[in-house]
Amino acid sequence: MTDIPHADGTPAPDAFESVTDVVEKFAAHGYISDRRLATTVYLLFRLGKPILLEGPAGVGKTELAKVLAAATGRRLLRLQCYEGQDESRALYEWDYGKQLLYTQMLREKISEIVADAPDLAAAVERIGDQDSVFFSDRFLSPRPVLEAIRSPEPTVLLVDEIDRADEALEAVLLECLDEYQVSVPEIGTYIAPVPPFVVLTSNNTRDLSAALKRRCLHMFLDYPDAERELKIVRSKHTGLPDALAVQLVGVVRELRGLRLRKSPGISETVDWARALAVLGAAELDAQLLMETVNVVLKYERDLNRALEVLPRLAFGRQTAPASPAHTHTDRHSHPAHTYANGHGHVQRPAPGGGNGGGHGPSDHASLGDEPDGRAVRAAMDQLGRHELGYRLPAESPGSGAAGHPGPEHHDDGHPGDATGQGQRAFSAAIRRRAR
Repeated sequence: MTDIPHADGTPAPDAFESVTDVVEKFAAHGYISDRRLATTVYLLFRLGKPILLEGPAGVGKTELAKVLAAATGRRLLRLQCYEGQDESRALYEWDYGKQLLYTQMLREKISEIVADAPDLAAAVERIGDQDSVFFSDRFLSPRPVLEAIRSPEPTVLLVDEIDRADEALEAVLLECLDEYQVSVPEIGTYIAPVPPFVVLTSNNTRDLSAALKRRCLHMFLDYPDAERELKIVRSKHTGLPDALAVQLVGVVRELRGLRLRKSPGISETVDWARALAVLGAAELDAQLLMETVNVVLKYERDLNRALEVLPRLAFGRQTAPASPAHTHTDRHSHPAHTYANGHGHVQRPAPGGGNGGGHGPSDHASLGDEPDGRAVRAAMDQLGRHELGYRLPAESPGSGAAGHPGPEHHDDGHPGDATGQGQRAFSAAIRRRAR
């Protein structure tokens, strides 16, 4: 199949010669692609079909469209989708303010047209003969899709996060994706003189229609392997030494193995590398990782889970720092801190203060001047402290002592194994108060 020509019939100067050429041109613009992705891009150019990229956020779907525009010298037009979006925000809309302004300016001319009309019906008929003047290109405000279709110059149309839009918008886009044309009822059909490269992205928040997928080349982008992700970090010139970049990629891949609400994407890896470079990191020790992990994790529950494993992932000191690793506000709006113990586990302080640990004197010594666990437990056993969302830590298995709390409680909705005397006392008190 021949290359897509320009409006004058000459071959497009932005041709990709081969799949290898795609890989090389993308790499020159800082985008490291594998052969499968490069093959899909090459087919987009040769077949003139849109690409639908699906996958988790942060794996380079939007960036691919930007690099495609840069590598081919085309103008990038972006339609950012959102819930409730209709065709007036995607294709075009009429400039009613401009139409009204022209009507006021032409008031005298309109009066002349209807001056000798014998009746109202005749006047309306004469004005109706002129309505095409107000529904023309002069008063049409094109949105990204129509602008890409009407453009005499080559463009790349990015329909970003189409899964966020309603299914009605998918139906509106079918004509554009299938025929590279847009119909405006008041004017007619616009056919693209130079078909745009169309890239659609989806984060898989909902299933897309079969009609939309049928019109596109489909590609699922997942997190890259370690080697390619390292190449991506290097290509972004973050300033982080190469040895630390290798270690950082390994840490990020370990974090993705956790049950996180939002796993860090490639863009977060690059951001973390830049942050570490700005801080002048000489090694990836536990304290530095714990102080900067919020660059890549944006939810508190994810952050707490990561803090549990970062000490054993550190490439410098393998033990966690004695100082607080994270500060936040709990669900009752009281300040709290999270500390890491000497075993690489993160423990949250109990509602009464302290860390609620109770692993013995050596653990308390590692946390500095933190209150003794037995004192914390005694404060927690006061009647009336039992609130909605509060869970009593279980007693340590086999200890039989009320002063040794068991597993920490988490904010992710997983209760501990509460089986001790304290819990039974609380349960009886709550039942009495309920009566």
